[in-house]
Amino acid sequence: MKLHVAPPSPRAIRVLAVAHHLGLDPDVVPVDLVGGDQRKPAFRALNPNGKMPVLEDDGFVLWESNAIMQYLAAKAGDRALWPSEPRRQADVSRWQCWELAHWGPAAGTLVFERFVKALFGQGGPTPSEVERGEREFHQYAAVLDLHLRQREWLAGDAVTLADMTVGSWLVYAQHYPVEPYREVLRWYDRLQALPAWRKALPLAPPPARQASAAREAAGATTI
Repeated sequence: MKLHVAPPSPRAIRVLAVAHHLGLDPDVVPVDLVGGDQRKPAFRALNPNGKMPVLEDDGFVLWESNAIMQYLAAKAGDRALWPSEPRRQADVSRWQCWELAHWGPAAGTLVFERFVKALFGQGGPTPSEVERGEREFHQYAAVLDLHLRQREWLAGDAVTLADMTVGSWLVYAQHYPVEPYREVLRWYDRLQALPAWRKALPLAPPPARQASAAREAAGATTI
């Protein structure tokens, strides 16, 4: 089994976290996005979209991070991460779809403007895009914060693919106006305490320190 990933990416982090949580040991193939690996013919043969992550498993090629996560959990028979009971599975799927449609685009706008553009030498942030990203982030962070009240995890009593999908964007919490959302910060502290999550994180910057600082600024209680 091979996973083609660029570890700083939230989509790569969540796939790796699931693999570690399941005790899998895939061959990790780094994808140098800055160097253009995603545009090379060999990679395009795996994913014609020219994006990572990509899974290879005994001749089966799968792209799209949420689909990869579902496949890994189903193959391992882990019914906690990816439930088989229809309503519980639909609940997990609901949050993965919400991430694709709302949360990811909002957070991704701010990550792109405040981090990726500098990484790729594309200039500084565009104020109108930052304003739009912050407006959408507040809209959906409020939804997430409200849902997490009196809950430890997004969908049920234990961590699921929903948490790893939505939580992956908070690796870059320093780029968002996240301080008012105490429940989100509390929940993410629980997620990043998981050994599999910490193993999947890039070496720098240290997300635990950043999330804790943001939580303390918001006056949240450690749980």
